[in-house]
Amino acid sequence: MKRARIIYNPTAGRELVKRELVDILQVYEKAGYETSAFATTPELNSAQNEAKRAALAGFDLIVAAGGDGTINEVVNGLAPLKRRPKLAIIPAGTTNDYARALRIPREDPLEAAEVILKHKTIKMDIGKAGNTYFANIAAGGLLTELTYSVPSKLKTLYGYFAYLAKGAELIPQIRPIDMSIEYDGGKYEGKASMFFLALTNSVGGFEQIVPDARLDDGKFTLLIVKAAGIADLLQIGAEILNGGKHVDDPRVIYKKTKKVIAKPLTDGRLMINLDGEYGGDAPMEFINLKQHIEVVANVDDIPDDALTSHQEKKIREYEEKFIAESENIDK
Repeated sequence: MKRARIIYNPTAGRELVKRELVDILQVYEKAGYETSAFATTPELNSAQNEAKRAALAGFDLIVAAGGDGTINEVVNGLAPLKRRPKLAIIPAGTTNDYARALRIPREDPLEAAEVILKHKTIKMDIGKAGNTYFANIAAGGLLTELTYSVPSKLKTLYGYFAYLAKGAELIPQIRPIDMSIEYDGGKYEGKASMFFLALTNSVGGFEQIVPDARLDDGKFTLLIVKAAGIADLLQIGAEILNGGKHVDDPRVIYKKTKKVIAKPLTDGRLMINLDGEYGGDAPMEFINLKQHIEVVANVDDIPDDALTSHQEKKIREYEEKFIAESENIDK
């Protein structure tokens, strides 16, 4: 029998996962997995260490139950290994970007667990930054400090309102940073308020920041915001909300790339955010690991243009139809 290990944050999402744990265990048992659970502790890298241990012990499925931070730790436990078990997600955080991109229910942990019963997965790209991995986003610049400057207790209690309050506090401090961003086929050197490297189309709960992101094409979506004035940033924000029109704004660089090297151009500090947490300082190299981890997902609800596998399947179907029609004409 296959084995699953649920790694859950007992304090995430107002303890919803903890309260429904017995029912969640039964869901994975129904799906054909002998299932056990591990509650993370305040110990450094608790989820990461358990994910690595369980993978090396031969578990077939690792379930990350918690916020984006818990998912990031589990990914860091699995990504360096040669044999990587499948990954499932039960979201219980504030933004739940990864679950949003995978179309996994974000309000009910039991519904999220039941996605396993569809027995569908996709092979997701994973980012590598130095010796660290990230599942959703890497970023640099003053505005990106927002996500890790909000205390976790406030995020749990107030969710998006905590981010909005901190954002209002940071606006007067916004200053551009002299940075160098090297990417496939190009390089930007100059002042920028921030840069993003996205693996999915969900960034901070917004799906229009990188509207054409694919989950499995081996490429990051790179976004560099050169503007730093409050008025400029508000205009770009309005373009994002208005159908993703910022991608054509001259104050924004928007590219697809497999690799990025970010450096500060002066002695100033360029802090790097990985999946919402501080991940070290630049200079830093980012590499896309194509289709590196197989993840349980609500595949039927994911838009076709978000998956290269869907596109390739459509092309094959068209080719087969064309060949069949050609053969009929010949007859």
